[in-house]
Amino acid sequence: MRHPARFGIAALTLALTAVGCSSSGSGSGSASHDRAGGAGKTTVTSCGRELSFEGPPERTVALDQSSTEVLLELGLEDRMAGTSNLKTKIAPEYRAAYDKVDVLSPKILTGEQLRAATPDFTIGGFTDYFTKDRVGTREELADLGLPSFVSAVDCPKQNAAGTGTSTGTSTGKKEGKGVKSPFELLFQDYTDLGRIFGVEKRAAKLVEDQRATLATAARTADKVKDEPTVVWLYSVYGDTPYVAGRSAIPSEMSRTVGAKNAFDDIDEDWPTVTWEQIAERDPDFLVIGDLSERGKPGDSAADKLEAIRANPVMSKLPAVEKKRFIEIPGTEMDPSVRTVDALPRLVAGMKDLGYVR
Repeated sequence: MRHPARFGIAALTLALTAVGCSSSGSGSGSASHDRAGGAGKTTVTSCGRELSFEGPPERTVALDQSSTEVLLELGLEDRMAGTSNLKTKIAPEYRAAYDKVDVLSPKILTGEQLRAATPDFTIGGFTDYFTKDRVGTREELADLGLPSFVSAVDCPKQNAAGTGTSTGTSTGKKEGKGVKSPFELLFQDYTDLGRIFGVEKRAAKLVEDQRATLATAARTADKVKDEPTVVWLYSVYGDTPYVAGRSAIPSEMSRTVGAKNAFDDIDEDWPTVTWEQIAERDPDFLVIGDLSERGKPGDSAADKLEAIRANPVMSKLPAVEKKRFIEIPGTEMDPSVRTVDALPRLVAGMKDLGYVR
């Protein structure tokens, strides 16, 4: 945008108390229209909201690490007013660019912190960030002239495909009528952001490169023995494990390489389960996410492994006794520019464990 949206305490406070909106960050029904500036030269739809831009945003705030690294990959650090919510170490290839961006908070951003950054655009990987008790709902922000972008991966029902084939995995598997694969939705994010910021060629090159990595990983499926089952352990709060369900992107990652998510029958992103439920599934191996930078107990891979080995049921699982673990940065389990990078890591780990012929 040519003129960043600057909204003050009084304006946001009035909006937060007076605007009647649901607590959900995504729109429902027909797409709502968020206009930044006047003419609306570029228009995209993000999770049910139509966003119009007079020019490329100049003061973008990213609400999580995943969104931050997508912007950095597209070379947009000079268009960022701030970042937040660091979960794991920034990838080395983004470190220099990341150091040029203000860290508004290492944790989840508040409405006050977002307001203080005077953004003209905000982006997050999940609708959960756009609630009254966080930065405000998307409707509230739109009323203040602030467009918000949410990853299409978090809104699959609002991003239906025209066909029933999941073209993102190169496996040829059917996902059901009108459903895109999570990777296709991720690539849609890159394309939409490329249009918003006027970097379409960079975005197209990113899609091309990641499709090639995806296709290489998919060829592994024919070499995998007997579709091994895997549990993706994202975090542990108290003694409660959070694992990947059917709609989380690790389920698609598993299918791509010829494995099966042990909790693929639960139609949620990251359901809470018990250690006993994991033991009942008796997975062939576990993928452990490392979220060390987030800093909460149970976030690091070491914390998770300690909890697994300390549990009397889990400790007796063959996968645990035989140390069938693959560790990856937790942010690679989220929809991000690094998600595809996890596939070669996953394939290498499966080879080390003997699942790839």
